[in-house]
Amino acid sequence: MKLGIVGLPNVGKSTLFNAITNAGAEAANYPFCTIDPNVGVVTVPDSRLEWLRDLYEPKKFTPAVIEFVDIAGLVKGASKGEGLGNKFLSNIRSTDAIVHVVRCFDDTNITHVEGDTNPLRDIDIINLELVMADIEMVERRIDKATKAAKGDKRFFHEAEVFQALLEHLNEGKLARTFSCSEEDAALIATSDLLTLKKVIYAANLSEGEVANPESSQYFQAVKRLADAEGSQVLPICAKLEADIAELDDPEEKALFLEEMGISHSGLDRLITCSYALLGLISFLTAGSDECRAWTIKQGTRAPQAAGKIHTDFERGFIRAEVVAFEDLKACGSMANAKAKGLVRSEGKDYVMKDGDIVNFLFNV
Repeated sequence: MKLGIVGLPNVGKSTLFNAITNAGAEAANYPFCTIDPNVGVVTVPDSRLEWLRDLYEPKKFTPAVIEFVDIAGLVKGASKGEGLGNKFLSNIRSTDAIVHVVRCFDDTNITHVEGDTNPLRDIDIINLELVMADIEMVERRIDKATKAAKGDKRFFHEAEVFQALLEHLNEGKLARTFSCSEEDAALIATSDLLTLKKVIYAANLSEGEVANPESSQYFQAVKRLADAEGSQVLPICAKLEADIAELDDPEEKALFLEEMGISHSGLDRLITCSYALLGLISFLTAGSDECRAWTIKQGTRAPQAAGKIHTDFERGFIRAEVVAFEDLKACGSMANAKAKGLVRSEGKDYVMKDGDIVNFLFNV
């Protein structure tokens, strides 16, 4: 999974990126301190996989990973080249979703490029820049389809669909709010539009408010917006996350979080948010060679899940031997789980479940 982090300058974007990835992007109190896109890869914490590691003591341990891409703070006119311009927007076209960091705290020591704290205005500024960048993409797509239609009339419909979308975008509306048929939506999905991507609003709160975000009028405003458009909102304190990231001892981290009145770190909550937003689950493979987590879409059937490991597994799929993690844990070993009849044999129509431990049988 790949997430792009966007926001205005000085909203805590790079501080948050540093904290969750420990990648060391420069964080400074002025715009454009992140000149090149910073990329950080973090492992997805999974207590189930850790339990399997303790059971099997494998040669290799491979958790799922998330890639974060942090780009320079956007300003008004970024899509037209203002500030450092839209070269940064292209860096997030390949992401699965966008983490939009929104400043929800007052601090006279940290300059706000718009002069004061107003999260809804800030969101509108970023959204407009993303819309403007998408308009350019859609115009190019219309031009390409129109030319192709001269030789193949099937492209007329494509040009019509994107023309309707262009009118929608020209009204300042996001691509993900465009109403159309499933077939047309699938066609639009091939265009890598920024405003088509799902969004997590990371509401960057002060240390005093993050444990009780509902007390912040700024957070409440962002939550109402997120609820209305079907997005996720995550209360977070970038400064606090930076402090947590400096602690190496897990027990010390847990104690620190408890003292702050927070149950889980921002990274853990961001990962949970991301999986829920994108409809993702994990299945596990385990043995003495390797214990590994694999990320798939909810609703994925067994052969396609097998294909995540290797295309031959999908092509020659015979069946899947499956046991639920909780059943294996309760039994203590695979041999005990088999003896109790908890290891099932599933065919090609089996829909994978989160936490399934699987051994695929195939023949090519």
